[in-house]
Amino acid sequence: MIHLNKYWEDLNVLQVNREASRAYYIPYQDEQSALSQKRGRSPFYQTLNGGWKFKYHTSVKYVEDGFYETSADVSGWDDLLVPSCWQTNGYDQLQYSNVNYVIPCDPPYVPNENPAGLYVRDFNVSESWNDKDGYVVFEGVNSCFYLWVNGKFVGYSQGSRIPAEFNLTPYLTSGKNRIAVMVLKWCDGTYIEDQDLWRFSGIFRDVYLLARDRAHIRDVFNKQELSDDFGKAVLRSELVTTGLLEVKAELKNAQGYLVGEGKALIDGKGSVEIEITAPELWNAETPYLYQLYIHGGDEVLRFSVGFRKVEIIDGVFKINGAAVKLKGVNRHDSHPELGQTIPLNHMIKDLDLMKRHNVNTVRTSHYPNDPRFLELCNEYGFYVVDEADLECHGVHNAGDYHMLTKNPEWEAAFVDRIERLVERDKNQPAVVIWSLGNEAGYDKNHMAMGKWAKERDTSRPVHYEGVDPRYNGSKDKEYIDLEGRMYTSTTDIEIYALDPASTKPMFLCEYSHAMGNGPGDLKNYWDVIYKYPLLMGGCVWEWNDHGIKTETADGLPFFAYGGDFGEKPHDGNFCIDGLVSPDRKPHIGLLELKKVIAPVRIEAQDLHKGTIAITNLYDFIDLSQVTIYWKVEKDGHTVQQGELASIEAAPHTTQTTVVPYTLPKASSSRYFLTLSVRSKQDYRWAEAGYELTFEQFELPVAAVVEESSKREIPAIRVDQQGHNLVIDGFDFRHSFDLYDGTFVSVTKQGVEMLQAPFAFNIWRAPIDNDRNIKHEWMKEGYDRAKMHVYSSEIVKQTGNSVEISVQYSLGGYIKLPLLHGTAHWTVDGTGAISLQTKVKVRENLAFLPRFGLQLTMPQGTEEVEYFGFGPHESYSDKRESAKKGKYLLTVDEMFQNYVMPQENGSRYGTEWAIVSNEQGMGLKFSSRGAEFSLNAAHFTPEDLAIATHAHELKKRKETIVHLDYKMSGVGSNSCGPELLKQYRLDEKEFEFNLTIMPLFKEDE
Repeated sequence: MIHLNKYWEDLNVLQVNREASRAYYIPYQDEQSALSQKRGRSPFYQTLNGGWKFKYHTSVKYVEDGFYETSADVSGWDDLLVPSCWQTNGYDQLQYSNVNYVIPCDPPYVPNENPAGLYVRDFNVSESWNDKDGYVVFEGVNSCFYLWVNGKFVGYSQGSRIPAEFNLTPYLTSGKNRIAVMVLKWCDGTYIEDQDLWRFSGIFRDVYLLARDRAHIRDVFNKQELSDDFGKAVLRSELVTTGLLEVKAELKNAQGYLVGEGKALIDGKGSVEIEITAPELWNAETPYLYQLYIHGGDEVLRFSVGFRKVEIIDGVFKINGAAVKLKGVNRHDSHPELGQTIPLNHMIKDLDLMKRHNVNTVRTSHYPNDPRFLELCNEYGFYVVDEADLECHGVHNAGDYHMLTKNPEWEAAFVDRIERLVERDKNQPAVVIWSLGNEAGYDKNHMAMGKWAKERDTSRPVHYEGVDPRYNGSKDKEYIDLEGRMYTSTTDIEIYALDPASTKPMFLCEYSHAMGNGPGDLKNYWDVIYKYPLLMGGCVWEWNDHGIKTETADGLPFFAYGGDFGEKPHDGNFCIDGLVSPDRKPHIGLLELKKVIAPVRIEAQDLHKGTIAITNLYDFIDLSQVTIYWKVEKDGHTVQQGELASIEAAPHTTQTTVVPYTLPKASSSRYFLTLSVRSKQDYRWAEAGYELTFEQFELPVAAVVEESSKREIPAIRVDQQGHNLVIDGFDFRHSFDLYDGTFVSVTKQGVEMLQAPFAFNIWRAPIDNDRNIKHEWMKEGYDRAKMHVYSSEIVKQTGNSVEISVQYSLGGYIKLPLLHGTAHWTVDGTGAISLQTKVKVRENLAFLPRFGLQLTMPQGTEEVEYFGFGPHESYSDKRESAKKGKYLLTVDEMFQNYVMPQENGSRYGTEWAIVSNEQGMGLKFSSRGAEFSLNAAHFTPEDLAIATHAHELKKRKETIVHLDYKMSGVGSNSCGPELLKQYRLDEKEFEFNLTIMPLFKEDE
């Protein structure tokens, strides 16, 4: 057993021999290589990434003493790639937890069985480094580690997601060296790293060596002052050196031209100032960056400089004097195969997707990201809410949410988290807000964090959501600049905005929970946010699903979530709550967000004249950089199109223009105008012509009812055989079961269109956002509701039609019937089946998931043509990204695959639909001028509800069709507020009309 000081349970020891925190940079030899940002081009940089020898122990007690000695034989150890996470390489336990600690809550103590990972690496040091000081930087190690070099103890550090740097000069030799690291899974820091994520361990970010001049620049803090009119800027670089050093600073613009310089002789501390006139300003829309090169000795340090001013004036959040809305997402470090080890290209893929979907803000939930991620944000143009690696949500279930933040013994650990964050990222222009962490109560230790941050950096506001009065924390908010809230309803944020006592801007650091089939309340939030200056926007929870790519015993790939690896405790699929899938395929929720937060709003003024209003919701750029294309569709077919000229609205202004279409005065057809806003130029994230947003309007053409050919309706023959009613026509035969009160066969030209009888249905496979309401539904038997027939009889019969009346109810065992209804079914000589059902729902019931007719159509029914919202799924509160039109899809294309199977693929606002085989033999559905919700799938609601992963779904050969009077909306109640009332099927009496026509499309 190794003999060590037990630092991992000592609150008085957060580090041993770790260097003081500093700004992130890499020293280079010249400006050109520094500008490349390629670390390997620096002769002063040496990566330690790559193959290490590795040995895993289930407990630190099994670690052998002396493993770190240069003579230790590690040849028989495993090989492990660094950076990486143990758990994604087969070591230790994959475990997902949201709130709960996965260890006993006994701070600062952790389990005696504390897993340990031993790392050993031999490396060479160049002779050219002989006159240099050598340092090693670990950018991320979870959760704590001990370090040895050449058999000698160097130091200790904890704080998983922030760099730890050590001076190795006394230990390194020219030529071969050995570095050894012992990483522990748990330490007292674990109690304040209780984020909603998979619990990964190991050296998961980059490790590298730096060779520094004996006298070198240790730290740089680039502070800027902008004149009130932004016409002048002063850049003051406050420097810390390790000795007497002549320093030269050069500021170059984006074209590489020198715009200012300064020199100073510094011994320990000093500064260099550069003054420029008419600076180009940085913002998320025009992320203009200057490059600052600081020369000292043999080294050149490069820093991106974005001149911008962040202010709160009269409760309004402003950047460069403009009121800005933060249109953000929360982003965890999460890779489906690598865990929290995030390659650079993966970061770029995330940012590309965010830009393409109009996102302008990233909250680094809930810890500092890789410093290169922030450099990318500088370049792409993102506002970053930079969050300290601090969360102790688990103390809530231990009985006192404020247990650690009010305990003075933890103050140093809390302050350490904000201090290391600020020092590392203080020069990143993308960082506009400091966040003190997440869900950790609120008391004296947070106040100490806020005080430290504001004294160190006066240029950025400080955020912490824990001051929300709902959490009963201290009311002392002196050091908190924003009113942070989570999942506050639209009603409550409006109340805050209207309250004269509200003096701080409200930031929804989490809202609109994007879990599964959702979110469904985005537009409602942004209607309110745009309305009030005090509301500065927020960040959707969250960016991506945290699924782990794995496969079944049979080799079927799937994304795993909590519990799939046998771990306890776990929080199930609550990690599958993103706008994109684990492999970064956008969910429909991301398309909704893109539309709702789009930078251009188009509104109709007078569609008879083609007059529209175009509002520029950008904060800094006019609309000359977009093109707006328009088209008019007649019954889903384009008949006119063009491009709008001279769209140049300034930021936050509205321009009126005319779309030069022509319309008939009256028509039996429907006309829709669609306007597409597209970029004029190439961006890093999209080519010219990329659609930023769209808008669609139905045009005001008077309706003319076409005179149908006066074709005589053929006669029918009705034959009752016991309880079975057979209705024969010229080219059809339908069968109605009077006992069961429903059609059991529908045919045309001898082709059977049904595989099972018609059935009324109210149940949907619960979506993640139904996780609360579904208990009420199931308690009352919504999931087991069956039809009871009280009476079923012919009430009217002529030579060419028959009408059947059915009195029925729907209900499940134990409970009273949920609803009573009367269904009038009419069949005429064309073969058309008409339904009129009137429904009364029992009082005091929770709203219905849906109400409609469920059909099972035979194998081969694979084609869906419809006129409604599409091409993707849409619901009453999730349809902003869908366009009204005519679509032709396969049944498989109607399906939206979620990691956790649930209701999906419905199409809101359908006016007619044809579900058929590829030869066009099928059924046409319409609803007498009304709209309905359409769903066609190879799965029943029960199939979806019972499956816990997509690979468990067994595709049926038949096609299940739902024709719903209404489908309740999707909301975001998995974590957010309840579904808004206007999106609930909560009517106690309603009527649904539907016509079902067997047809051969080619004959129509």
